[in-house]
Amino acid sequence: MKDRSCQANLIAFYDEVSKKLDSGDAVDIIYLDFAKAFDTVPHKRLLSKLRSIGLSEVVCTWIENWLQDRVQRVVGNGTFSTWNKVLSGVPQGSVLGPLLFNLFINDLGEGIMSNVSVFADDTKLCRPVNSIQDVTSLQQDLGQLAIWAAKWQMRFNVDKCKVMHLGCKNMQAPYTLNGTALGKSIMEKDLGVLVDNKLGCSKQCQAAAARANKVLSCIKRGIDSREEGVIL
Repeated sequence: MKDRSCQANLIAFYDEVSKKLDSGDAVDIIYLDFAKAFDTVPHKRLLSKLRSIGLSEVVCTWIENWLQDRVQRVVGNGTFSTWNKVLSGVPQGSVLGPLLFNLFINDLGEGIMSNVSVFADDTKLCRPVNSIQDVTSLQQDLGQLAIWAAKWQMRFNVDKCKVMHLGCKNMQAPYTLNGTALGKSIMEKDLGVLVDNKLGCSKQCQAAAARANKVLSCIKRGIDSREEGVIL
């Protein structure tokens, strides 16, 4: 969803889901998780994709120079490893890193018939499922995403990919990704917001209220520890 904030992305996505449920449809949402998404973007494939979308050779060469010759090492028990070249990943904490990642996954939804919602490395696949054919179509789209990931050397963390079944007439169909059955979930944390299979946010409200109470308690303790004249 181009030019939309995190909140706008959530509202737009779940508004569509809510409309489907209100019309009597059952809906399945598949929450997908890339394994170390920002760290595994292959540089050569990223550059080939940037060239394919029309970036000039000057810009691509500049980005290539920016990415190459980076090195890293790890430390364990006080012992440092040797330095090794970084051959994949976009630098986190940089301004350009998230932009390059978004350009890299921009074609993720091509050829997918279900609704694909992408925000940074958070991806959801959603579809009304009122028949076996609907389930088959959603499974086929899941397979297409697996093909895309293999082509571009990205990997889904299947253990963290979950399916949420919504609607009282939902068939609770099973789905697989790369031959592994996806776990079922009744609640997911989506872009920082807890959402359950009834589209309720009571747990999110409870968590927000608990955090607010902690902040208020800190403020109160700070005020109580000061003299009235100092506060004024």
